[in-house]
This record gives sequence, C-alpha cells and structure tokens, in this order.
Amino acid sequence: MPAVRHAAVCGLFYPSAPRELREQVDGFLRDGVHGNVETHPRPKLLIAPHAGYAYSGAIAASAYALLRHPDAPPIRRVVLLGPAHRVWVNGLAAPEANAFQTPLGRIPIDRELLDRIADLPQVIRSDRAHAQEHSLEVHLPFLQAALGEFTLLPLVVGDTGGAAVAEVLERLWGGDETLIVISSDLSHYLPYAKAKLADKATVQRILRFDAGLTPHEACGSEAINGALLAARHHGLKPRLLDLRNSGDTAGDHDRVVGYSAIAFEA
Repeated sequence: MPAVRHAAVCGLFYPSAPRELREQVDGFLRDGVHGNVETHPRPKLLIAPHAGYAYSGAIAASAYALLRHPDAPPIRRVVLLGPAHRVWVNGLAAPEANAFQTPLGRIPIDRELLDRIADLPQVIRSDRAHAQEHSLEVHLPFLQAALGEFTLLPLVVGDTGGAAVAEVLERLWGGDETLIVISSDLSHYLPYAKAKLADKATVQRILRFDAGLTPHEACGSEAINGALLAARHHGLKPRLLDLRNSGDTAGDHDRVVGYSAIAFEA
C-alpha cells in the first residue's frame, strides 16, 4: 500500500464524522456565496485562513465558494502552501507520502508537479513536516467539497524568502486546471480593536502587492510574499472577500486571531 498522510486534526479543528463534516462544509459554502459568482472570473490564487472551523470556516468558505464557477473549466490540480507550526523547515517541504487522507476521502499527491520542482535547492522532502501540520489539512475538506476529485501538491513553508517561494510557484503555475492556495491567518492574540487596525493595514499591503510581510503580521507571510510576487508577474488582480477575527466568530475580544480571504483573478 502507498504511504498515506492521515488526518491529524479532525475531531479538533473540524468534525471527524464524514457526514457531519460534509454537512458543515456544504453549509459554509452555501453561506459563503455573495452575489453571482459569474460576475468575476474564477480565481487562480486564493489566500484563506487555517483555524478551527468554528473560528475561520465562514471566512475560508467565502473563497472556496468561488470555485463552483459554472462556466470555468475544471480544476484538476491544487498547489497548497502553508506555514510550518510544528517542525522547523529549511525551505519548502513536500511530502514523501503518495496521498493525503481526510474523512471525506483520499487525495493523491501530484507526482508530475513534484518532479517539476525536485531540482530546486529550497525544496526538501519530509513527511515529518506534514504529519501534524494543520495549516494545510484544514483546507482539504473545503477543496474536496468544492472540486470533487483533484491531485494535490502540499508544501509546508518554513525558513525561506518570498523570492524562493515565487520561484517554486512559477514552476507550478500551469493553466486553468491548476489552483494555488495560500494558507495564512493574520495577527495573533491582540486585543480586538488593536487587531482590527493591524489586520486592515496588513490586508491593504497585500492588495498593493507589498511582498514584505513579516510573521508578526501574518503567520504565512513568506508564502504570501512569494505568491504576491508571482501574482503580480502574471497580472492577477486581488479582491478582498472577507476580513474578520475570532472575536467576530467564536471567541472573546481579549486576545483574537485575524482571518482574511482574498481572491486573485485574471
């Protein structure tokens, strides 16, 4: 049997029962539709948060709801980048595993995409970096519900720079069949009012393609910085979909975490 990376945070960040999970994600996606999705092109690149679904699921859904675009060709490949929380990573870590498992099913790793970046010095292979990492896993049920079947290239982004991330994304960019997702929350554990000001400033920098974000502003800052360099090179236009924090969704106002959803469209 091929090596499989099994779900590590189901039952914690999101439901472990397949039916309950599907119903919750489908509900988020229905509520995440704002207006007619056909008024904008389907996004090529998304930034979405990675907290527990009670906290950030609704914000993430505002991005994933756009993938159900009736006139767009199918997305067959997803490149998913998120920050390392559990294991120190030098560069970007791709898995050795051949598939990622969630309660909604198994997603095969895209070996052809992996081969495209295998020679880059900033890319390493590490199942350990992926084993307990939630920043990628929490996106997978949304992708499964929105897309159905697809292949996946998940990359845990560690100690590296935006230019190194952009070089990887250029190799993986592809066409309409390929979606790029950047996983990141914003400020962490500020009081509510201070967090709102900080996160608004960070989002404005992202919308201006300012690729100098720091981890203090967004935990996925290096992945975002690289994505901004690549998105600007390819002429994409950013659109803010949602900006809230845990005080708006399921937490108190004393120490909040910020979340945004941003779509980059042709």
